[in-house]
Amino acid sequence: MKSIFSQEPRELWSFLKSYQPEAIVLSATGLFLSLARYRPEINEWFNSLLYYAILPVLVIVLLLRKNPLDFGFRLGNFKYWGPLVGITLLILTPILLISSRFASLQSYYKVDNFNFSQYFMINFVSLLAWEFLFRGFLLLGLKNRFKEGSILIQMIPFVIVHFWKPELETYSTIITGIYFGYICYKGNSFWPAFIIHLFINVFFVAIVNIR
Repeated sequence: MKSIFSQEPRELWSFLKSYQPEAIVLSATGLFLSLARYRPEINEWFNSLLYYAILPVLVIVLLLRKNPLDFGFRLGNFKYWGPLVGITLLILTPILLISSRFASLQSYYKVDNFNFSQYFMINFVSLLAWEFLFRGFLLLGLKNRFKEGSILIQMIPFVIVHFWKPELETYSTIITGIYFGYICYKGNSFWPAFIIHLFINVFFVAIVNIR
């Protein structure tokens, strides 16, 4: 019994050391998502900026000792993802128009005194931080070890953070989470997911509220 208690901590420590970068990225992601949920700061955009961008960048610099630009801030393979983003936006437009007629989505996204410019700026900052966390920090932070498997790993927390949103939207994040992960993995940048995600949010809420 004594040998088990003395051996297990050493084996656990050895395991964590062998997966040190991945353990840091995954643990930090879980911590920051939890802090954003239970310790919200000031407002939505600042909350996202702090927990999904500023703190992950500090982890990259101080703990991983790497360049934050290597976590998706560069354009990456724009020749690959640029055309895909354009095609995706064209396909999404009629889907979003149809979805905007669903009562559950309308009631959730209907905003009193809707201000397009204000909504756009808040979403621009918030989603930039979101996409950096999921498709930059998490996806590209796991890429070296887990290869394409990192696409599936990052999809899981992305779906979980949508649990408080309409049911149909939460189901859709399984598909979009994998697609965003795939295009960012291949494109080596989180910018394609940011552009698509921003279009989805802003266009959908705009057509729900401006009628």
